[in-house]
Parts: sequence; structure tokens; C-alpha cells
Amino acid sequence: MEKLRSFGYICPKCGKAVMAARSTFALSAAAARIECECGKAEMDIETDGTRFRLQVPCGLCGGTHTAECSADAVLRGRGIGLACPKTKQICCYVGEPEQVRRSMEELALRTEKEKAGDEEAFTDNVIMYEVLSELKDIAARDGISCTCGSREYGIRVRRDAVDLECRRCGGRLRLPAATDEDLDRLCCQMKLTIRGR
Repeated sequence: MEKLRSFGYICPKCGKAVMAARSTFALSAAAARIECECGKAEMDIETDGTRFRLQVPCGLCGGTHTAECSADAVLRGRGIGLACPKTKQICCYVGEPEQVRRSMEELALRTEKEKAGDEEAFTDNVIMYEVLSELKDIAARDGISCTCGSREYGIRVRRDAVDLECRRCGGRLRLPAATDEDLDRLCCQMKLTIRGR
């Protein structure tokens, strides 16, 4: 049976998830086009044999992005996600049909939520998750203490930061949790010290 690869994006015009599969043979041989059923958006796929060029309609910013990928990335492996340069979020998936289907379901939900105006709980959910995970690791090695001598503390999670609060003296240490730099700074720390009052 011929191997299939799926492509998925959110139509910037009607907002629906668009998915289609093509055989690796057909993709290697000729250009392909994946149109939304509304007829107002299409993804164009071209190849020179070593690289693929994709014109991706973006349901996140409403524009069209050009992406270049190796033939290997498009035709083999679990798949790849292409990010919108404006929002920095994945707007298109290419890969194994089942993997793309699952990823597109998540993308459709996220896009719908954003269009409905639901504000995200955090400035960047991924960064916040990583910061909390890093804090858990530091706490596991008994690396959080206060200058007052206490090792008892509470955590307050904010939209773009995490506060560590000493339970004895009320001292507080704020850890920004919104950017890659915030995460990098925290990853360098073996211990965290709350300034006591």
C-alpha cells in the first residue's frame, strides 16, 4: 500500500480545519494543491526533489506564509509543525495522517477559543508549564529556602510570573514566567532564596 502524508491548516476565511492526504509518490512527482471547501483558501505545495515549498494560508493571523522544508521532513517521520511568524504559534501540520488529525483537532479548538475572545490563563502557557516543572525539580532537591531560615513556602501563580512566599515571615521572590529568557534564567539556578522580611 502506498504511503500517505497529510497536510492540515485552518482556513483564514471560514475558520474550518482543512485536511487532505496525498501519496508520497504523487508529492515527489508533481505540485499539489489543498483547497478549503469554502473555495477561498488553498495551500500550494511544490518540490524540486530535495526541498518542498509550501504556501500556507494562516488561520491565526489571516495571512499566507511561505515555508521551505526538506523532502525528508515532508515525506518521512512523524511530522512537522509550521509556525506563524506573527503569532509564533503552529498554524500548519504535515506528517502521518493520524498525527496530523490529532494535531489539527487541538489547533481547531485553540483557534476557536482565541476567536471567541477567551483570554489565555498565562502570557505563554508553554513557558509557564516549563517554569513550574523546573520549580518542581528545584524543590525536589530541597533547593528553595528563605533568608529567615525557613524552608516552608507557598506558590502563587500569576499570568506572567510565579511568586514564592515564605510561610514564616511573608518574604517573597517573584520569578518572571513569560519568555524564553525567563525560563533560561531559571534553568541556570540550582537554588532559590526568598528574601525574608
